[in-house]
Amino acid sequence: MNIYLHELKAYRKSTIIWSCSLVLLIILFLSMFPSFSKDATDVKKLLEGYPEAFRKAIGLSLDTLFTLLGFYSYLFVYVGLCGSIQAMNLGTSIISKEVREKTADFLLTKPVTRKAIMTAKLLAILTSLVITNVVYLVAAIIMATAVKTEAFSLKIFIMISITLFFVQLMFMALGVIISVLFPKIKSVLPISLGTVFGFFMLGMLSTTTSTDIWRFLIPFKYYDTAYIIKNSSYETSFIIVEIVFIIVTIFASYLIYDKKDIHAV
Repeated sequence: MNIYLHELKAYRKSTIIWSCSLVLLIILFLSMFPSFSKDATDVKKLLEGYPEAFRKAIGLSLDTLFTLLGFYSYLFVYVGLCGSIQAMNLGTSIISKEVREKTADFLLTKPVTRKAIMTAKLLAILTSLVITNVVYLVAAIIMATAVKTEAFSLKIFIMISITLFFVQLMFMALGVIISVLFPKIKSVLPISLGTVFGFFMLGMLSTTTSTDIWRFLIPFKYYDTAYIIKNSSYETSFIIVEIVFIIVTIFASYLIYDKKDIHAV
């Protein structure tokens, strides 16, 4: 419990910054919706001039873009990008920060097992992500209600919004195993940015292919907002793959960390 509270306190500033950043981002995005929908005809004519491949790459769907859910879905991609950086940062720093700050030897001399240390750190990260998502979701619902021009499905809006947390879990798990495998990381930000933006670019490129196999390799493509809007549900196959990925990755992280030599310097 002491380790959990210590880690949670250490992430407090980061949690506040990321929560405020996502809230400001969604306020900025949704505040544009009323004027955007007002000029829907002109904007649609403009966007129709862009190649279809380009529109698919950036997630533009002219059929739903001028509804609140469609507009939100398009902009939510960038919210997910920012949230994924947060999760990757937290995951990658879970072990590497102890080595980087030369506190690993002190931590490991405490009368607690490595599994207990890893569990406490993971719970602290999950708590930080949950707080961020709750704050974001509340702000997004309030803002959507304020700018709506017609009725929309709150259920679908929430379903889209909480996929941020699901994608964050994948990047968190990926960051954790990277931290365990390479504990002497001097700076987590370049790795986090490189990994997240790499997957983001692959996601854009994958829209040019006709096969769905690439979607299983790209976390950003696991939750298709168009599918969610149409079916009011998630794609079961991707949920199963995500659960398996997270379980295997975290389990492997526990095994490696339990047996790996961790040096403070």
